[in-house]
Amino acid sequence: MKIITKSSPIGMFDSGVGGTSIFKAVQQLLPNEQVIYLADSKNAPYGAKSKSEIRDLSFKNTQFLLDRGAKIIVVACNTATTNAIIELRSTFKVPIIGIEPAIKPAALQSTTKVIGILATQGTLTSELFTKTSELFTKDIEVIEVIGKGLVPLIEKGKLGSQQTRDLLVRLLQPMLVKGIDYLVLGCSHYPYLIPLIKEILPSPVRIIDSGEAVAKQTKTVLQTAKLLYNGPKKASIFYSNQNPNVLNYLVNKDQREKLEVSYLDF
Repeated sequence: MKIITKSSPIGMFDSGVGGTSIFKAVQQLLPNEQVIYLADSKNAPYGAKSKSEIRDLSFKNTQFLLDRGAKIIVVACNTATTNAIIELRSTFKVPIIGIEPAIKPAALQSTTKVIGILATQGTLTSELFTKTSELFTKDIEVIEVIGKGLVPLIEKGKLGSQQTRDLLVRLLQPMLVKGIDYLVLGCSHYPYLIPLIKEILPSPVRIIDSGEAVAKQTKTVLQTAKLLYNGPKKASIFYSNQNPNVLNYLVNKDQREKLEVSYLDF
């Protein structure tokens, strides 16, 4: 493992391109930090895989980032977090940040006492998710919906397609019937669907994702470890083990300077 200093990069991985929503939140809060991002699109989606498969992929991705000098690992994938974060933290010495569905703020702020959670099967059936949900939703009706089919559409860049819209309408219908006032997005891919979701849900429904919370936690952990970097900015680097075109589009569409995206046989 390389020597870690303040200028070492933040390592970040996801089961594809969705974690770039987390990258953007981290970049906004920590603009001087360099990020090395790994999109494991070849194995997406993680949500339908077994716990052992998710764990093995998470270990492989983490080691890849550590080999490139990462000072902290951000698991920018709900499914990987809820299925592998405990084992990752007990195995690797660097700080590891996870991402979980933001159930707590939705449950505490709900006035209808009915909230919706759109997530992958791997997240909704995980032990960590179950414990978190039970802790904060004792007096709340929770409408859980598996977003089956959404990740592959996002990985193909079909963010605003009619196919994606039709699927979302079908998936969100049980929540509309029950009258949710909060929708929790339990997959880092899903924030890219917020414009479509807002067209489908009534305007009073609040949508919550975890990007800002993850960015704040990353900053706090780096400060505590005295690894927060404020020197000259180095460009972040992105790797994809599948066609990198969608990753390139999502990474660069809001950037002033073009960021490097490379194909990786991994």
